[in-house]
Amino acid sequence: MIIDLPDTTASQVSKTLVRIRDEAGAVALGRVLTLIIASQLGEEEEVIAAANEASREHPMRIIVVSTDAEAATARLDAEIRVGGDAGASEVIVLRAHGGTALDLRGLVTGLLLPDAPVVSWWPGECPSAVRDTPLGRLAQRRITDSGNSTDPLAALRRIAEGYRPGDTDFAWTRLTLWRAQLAAALDQPPYGPVTSVEVSGAADSPSTALLAAWLGLRLQAPVDVDVADGNPSAGIHRVVLHRDSGDIVLERTAPGVATLSQPGQPTHELSLARRGLRECLAEELRRLDPDDEFGAVLADGLDAALLAR
Repeated sequence: MIIDLPDTTASQVSKTLVRIRDEAGAVALGRVLTLIIASQLGEEEEVIAAANEASREHPMRIIVVSTDAEAATARLDAEIRVGGDAGASEVIVLRAHGGTALDLRGLVTGLLLPDAPVVSWWPGECPSAVRDTPLGRLAQRRITDSGNSTDPLAALRRIAEGYRPGDTDFAWTRLTLWRAQLAAALDQPPYGPVTSVEVSGAADSPSTALLAAWLGLRLQAPVDVDVADGNPSAGIHRVVLHRDSGDIVLERTAPGVATLSQPGQPTHELSLARRGLRECLAEELRRLDPDDEFGAVLADGLDAALLAR
C-alpha cells in the first residue's frame, strides 16, 4: 500500500503514520532500527529496493530524504509505503524542494523510531565529515559509498580525513570476501612471513586502495599497487602474497569467479562475486558498534597504499 501526501509537512506525515497504526495495527512492531537514506530526486527506487531486501534480515523503518535544494518554491511531498510495497519494513519517502531541503534534521527527527538505533546512508556522492552533517549527527552508524562518487579516490581521502568512530564505506564492505579468502590461505601451512604484496585493480577503485592498505598494515610488508595492467573491469583484479616458500595468488578470472593458487596445493576455483547494495547494506546493519579495523586502515595504512600506486 502506498499513501501519497503531496504538499505536506513532517507533522502531517507523522500523524498519518499514527493513523495507519491505529487502523492496521502496530506497524512499527518488531522494527529494530531506523535507516535514513540521503538521496537525490529521481534516484530513490534503487536504494529503496536494496533497503527493502535488507529489511527481511533487519526489520526497520526506512526514511528516504530526497532533495532538490535549487527549486524556487519550498515544498514537501511524501509517500508512506507499507505491506507488500515495503518488504519487511515501512518506507517513508520525503521529497524536499527549495528551502524545505535545508532543514533535513527537522524533517526526520519526528519520524524516528523511539529508543531504536539510527543508521544514515549516503548512496551517492560522499559528503565531507559525515558525522558533522545534519543526518550524521542523528546516527550511531554512518554509511557512505565512495565508489559512487565522481572521483572515488578523492572521496576516500575525504572519508579518511573526516573519519569518526561509527563511519564505514561500502568500498570496505565489498572487501569482506577477499579478506576472508586471503586470511584463510595464510592460516594454512607453510606459515612463513609474507615478504611483499602486490595488489592489482582498476585505477579508480577505492576497494583496491583499502585492500592494499589493510594488507600492508596487518602483514607489515611493502605493498605495490598496480593500476596499469590493461584490465578494464572494475574493482580488484588480483592479489599476490610473496613468501620465500612460494606465492599465494588470488585472481578474479571472470565476473564472479576467482582462482586461488598456493604452493603444494591444487589451484582452486572460488565464487567471488562483486557484492551488490543489498548484500553490503545487510552486512553493515549486522553491527551497530564502530568498525575499529576500518578506522585503523584509514588512519595507519591508507596513505602508504595511495603512495604505492
